[in-house]
Amino acid sequence: MKRIFAFIVSAAVSAVASAATSEITVGLKMDNLDFVVGETVGAVVNVMNISPDELSVGYDNSPDRFFIEVLRSPEMTQMERISSGPFVAAFKLRPNEGLKLATRLGDRYDMRHPGRYLARPVLVHGGIRFEGQMRAFDIVPGMQIASALQMFSNHDGLRREFDLLRWSRGGRDHLFITAHDSGANTRSWQTTDLGEMMKITKPTISIMPSGEVVVLHRVDPDNFIRSEFWSVPDGIEFYRRELIQDPETAGSQRVREMYQESGGVQPKKNPWWKFW
Repeated sequence: MKRIFAFIVSAAVSAVASAATSEITVGLKMDNLDFVVGETVGAVVNVMNISPDELSVGYDNSPDRFFIEVLRSPEMTQMERISSGPFVAAFKLRPNEGLKLATRLGDRYDMRHPGRYLARPVLVHGGIRFEGQMRAFDIVPGMQIASALQMFSNHDGLRREFDLLRWSRGGRDHLFITAHDSGANTRSWQTTDLGEMMKITKPTISIMPSGEVVVLHRVDPDNFIRSEFWSVPDGIEFYRRELIQDPETAGSQRVREMYQESGGVQPKKNPWWKFW
């Protein structure tokens, strides 16, 4: 009789846990299927609460927790976090509410080694883990196009090397810029996607004595994109981005614009007996 009672209680607990699992769902959608080494590895977290309880994560008195586990393939070993900060902004969800939050896995895990990774979102409520599906993504080295070296005087021999990398994203070639320091201190900086590029013109990078870093690359047959950064010993900051017309095609493009503005060239009307 005791065994039967224990079995009934165990089955009831399992049923409650299964019902609770279906009432709280958590998902993860990666921004891309692959990321160049040094990118922030962005993703969007989706939480849905259909339970009768309120969810609270990230506040001083919050009873619930949210985190994302990352595993390295093919070993399937769970990676250790390099930062204890929260994965997402603090949130509260009442019954029948849902939300989406941005996250950056590169801020919490060291993923500077090329390879395949898997991420799994986890929300802990009432002592129960609510796990989302595993999401696979790749970290790739990119293909180097150009590089430049910046020297800093009176800073323990600090040297900063910039690299321009190319990689296909969404079926289109994209240009990326990354940097790393050498000298007394070594540090790698965030990789930035500079947007789509055309391979017919090689991108260029220039470093000014004032610390200005300028990258110029062709985005379409008639235009370039000029990206400007400020690089000082303590950091690198994006300054601005602007579209620049190719001077070699600007004249012909303006002719086409004038042609359209004038309604096109009208044929010259001559009497039927004249052939000139």
